[in-house]
Amino acid sequence: MINEYSFVFDVDGTLTPSRQKMDKEFSKFFSNFCKNNDVYLVTGSDRDKTVEQLGKSLYNKAKRVYNCSGNSVWVKSKNVHTSEWNCPCVLSSYLELELNASKFKLKTGKHVEERPGCINFSILGRGEDNMKYRSEYVAWDKDAEERDKLAQNIRRLFPDLCITIGGETGLDISPKGHDKSQILHDFETHDTITFFGDKTFVGGNDYSIAHAIITNDRGIVHQVSDFNETWGILKSKYT
Repeated sequence: MINEYSFVFDVDGTLTPSRQKMDKEFSKFFSNFCKNNDVYLVTGSDRDKTVEQLGKSLYNKAKRVYNCSGNSVWVKSKNVHTSEWNCPCVLSSYLELELNASKFKLKTGKHVEERPGCINFSILGRGEDNMKYRSEYVAWDKDAEERDKLAQNIRRLFPDLCITIGGETGLDISPKGHDKSQILHDFETHDTITFFGDKTFVGGNDYSIAHAIITNDRGIVHQVSDFNETWGILKSKYT
């Protein structure tokens, strides 16, 4: 069955468990889905991490991949666009203060990851013990709401920046307008866009694109909780 939609997918929490590799059976299904449909990917992660999660073959089956929330755009192995933005020193200093003030003690590795057009900030960090401590941070943050409070503080202090909750442990920080909604400029106004994302709520890093699609009558948004729900919707509605 060939669909008339342009399918746009978030990656972490939508096609894969956060920061982990794609389920093998779902990967087979999704690979076939890409053969019969126009598929685009948009993720806060960089290209190397996305290739690690999906595999290079599946990565290249997408018509276009918008890494770093659309600030690094790839068509197969060719980079066709990269946005530049340097994290202001005053923001770096503020994030260091918040890191030191956090009551979560199991910190590991690098906490600020610079990406094209944006940065990702994680109290937990991205060291070798990240996966070991990840579940503890997720459970702790659910009660402490640290990321949500931190995002609100940064928005108040740096009103020219866009701050969203991305993945399970981080915040995506970029200049306003450099969020996932920017990719919609690459689609024709008559295209029907079908978007799948796990963080379409206000403050989530899928919210901007989901909100733009709905308010501008550009297509359909599916809020999902994990890749199994994405898989189920694709099988029942689009194959």
